[in-house]
Amino acid sequence: MTDLRSILDEAARQGLISPEAGGRLLPFLTERGVAVIRPQLALAAEGQAAEGQAWSDTETPRFVRGFHDVLITIGVVVALVGLWGLAPLYAVPPAILVLSEILVRRQRLALPAVGLTIALFCWTFLLMSRVFTPWTSEIGAGLTQFVAGFPILLGVYYARYRVPLSLALAIMSALALALTLLLRLVQWLSGNPGFFVDHLALLAAISLLCALGLFATALYFDLGDRLRRTTRSDIAFWLHLGAAPALLYSTVSLMSFGEGGRIFDLANMSARTPVVVATVAVLMLIGLVIDRRAFVTSGLLSLGVAIFSVFRQGSATVDTYIFTTLIIVGAIVLIIGTGWMPLRRLVLRALPPAMANRLPPG
Repeated sequence: MTDLRSILDEAARQGLISPEAGGRLLPFLTERGVAVIRPQLALAAEGQAAEGQAWSDTETPRFVRGFHDVLITIGVVVALVGLWGLAPLYAVPPAILVLSEILVRRQRLALPAVGLTIALFCWTFLLMSRVFTPWTSEIGAGLTQFVAGFPILLGVYYARYRVPLSLALAIMSALALALTLLLRLVQWLSGNPGFFVDHLALLAAISLLCALGLFATALYFDLGDRLRRTTRSDIAFWLHLGAAPALLYSTVSLMSFGEGGRIFDLANMSARTPVVVATVAVLMLIGLVIDRRAFVTSGLLSLGVAIFSVFRQGSATVDTYIFTTLIIVGAIVLIIGTGWMPLRRLVLRALPPAMANRLPPG
């Protein structure tokens, strides 16, 4: 109460209120529970609130901030689709840049920034597909030049607008470029342009190494922001979203070769179902450890395909194995989703303290 009286007296001395008004305001504010919190106490309270939020959920996506962003993003998508259909391909980038200057650089709208980044990625894909011819059986210069455009354009876009998704896509495309260069080097050393057609296991092993590199990069951003309060966490979110399927498909490809070193085709998908299930289970465990639901979600589609193939090989009708697959995958999602925090606490207790203290709190 003393602090409140001194504040009102100071306001009266500065002419903001009259002394009589200050005298009447004091009991009025006191009766309604108004109190003055010292700055140190306020900072402590904010820290406790932030820490509590971090402990309850550290994976809140910051690119969805309200329906205003959703509405603007819908307008951006509709306008760009219309422009794409009526104007030449080269008319799209100026529109993306103008919208980025207004919506991203000036107004700092998060979800429209994601939409514009995806639009730039799609435009780059179409442009590179027209300029170069990457779709051949041989890993040649066309594929390398096709991939090289992505990290350049997306990196420049990030340097200007600082959109986390653009940096994540630039990193992923840079790793894809490194993969193509490594494959071309191995192909050149072998002297056989169709080397990887006959050595699919080696192709899968190299792809797995690049997928592990992507996962390590995501962890680098993640562990640098343990409580996930900065854009490093947003960058890690997108990197994990790409790392999980990359790890899954490269691991399944490496472990799913039949006779003659040939990978199983889709007709024999049930033959590698145990590999898919085991890989997805490991990914789910990793997702629990690093507290990334996005990492877990990326593998559920492949798990559904694997379960679907098992029922398809049996005598069940089409409706039976489709709906059974949906029930199983849905049950897994519900169990993991509702029990995420208790399961994660169990996992963290089993880890060494030195490792657990570097991870997001559970």
